[in-house]
Amino acid sequence: MTSGCCIFCEILLAILLPPLGVCLRHGCCTVEFFICLVLTILGYIPGIIYALYAIACLDPDRVRGDYYQLA
Repeated sequence: MTSGCCIFCEILLAILLPPLGVCLRHGCCTVEFFICLVLTILGYIPGIIYALYAIACLDPDRVRGDYYQLA
């Protein structure tokens, strides 16, 4: 579990540069990062919305565990 200060910094970065906030939370070669990157390229606001969702609602440990169970 991450601290409140760390999550606050990630959310602040997600507002400024959405893929960077997602990269810090989930890693740079994940599905979440690439979805956020594509949404940011298509439109800045959808990128911010997805980045905030990915940081606040998705737990990286649980999501990665689901990916590994499928393999």
